[in-house]
Amino acid sequence: MSDLHLWPEGERPREKLLSKGPQSLSDAELLAIFLRTGVRGKNVIELSREMIQHFGSLKKLLAASEKEFCQIKGIGRAKYVQLQASIEMSQRHIKEQITQQDAIKNPAQVKQYVQSRLISKVNEVFAVLFLDNQHQVLAFEELFFGTINSSSVHPRVVLQRCLALNAAAVIVAHNHPSGVSEPSLSDVNITQTLKTALHLIDVRLLDHLVVAAHQVTSMAERGQI
Repeated sequence: MSDLHLWPEGERPREKLLSKGPQSLSDAELLAIFLRTGVRGKNVIELSREMIQHFGSLKKLLAASEKEFCQIKGIGRAKYVQLQASIEMSQRHIKEQITQQDAIKNPAQVKQYVQSRLISKVNEVFAVLFLDNQHQVLAFEELFFGTINSSSVHPRVVLQRCLALNAAAVIVAHNHPSGVSEPSLSDVNITQTLKTALHLIDVRLLDHLVVAAHQVTSMAERGQI
């Protein structure tokens, strides 16, 4: 049985979510709803706070391996499986929304989807959202890993995938594990190099999204494309 019922009604995460919406909950409260119960000597809110503190953030907790996640006393493989399933369902839900319509007309959903795919990455990842001539999603692929700079992103690989998928346009994205979404000079250079290369095969570079923990910066919105 959940121990959340022992809390005053106005402070119970589930009731708070229903009355004020999920955005009103703290990271610990959201995790508490998922966990449902605490362990001996700790209620579920205390356990949630301890888990987030142990990993350093909710983002790092969500990115934890099965071994790391199950090191927490009282947390087993079943919870890890449930968490991974929840993450995947969320990502598929957002992907379906942008797949069924013109992605360019829904920039907020595109940002949300890209952020959901990259936010938990511990290291930098450079990914590409491939679109058809109606700007509907063909595929989302992670292509380059590690420190992202002009020497590690190879335009020919992006071009090859565009031709293989018959893409008419792309949105590229990469994450900043530091938590700051401000594009660097290297990001600007990569963008211009890719734009020039893609133009040779008549593929448009629509945007370059820089993903951080709580923000996604669009270089197109900044006039940097």
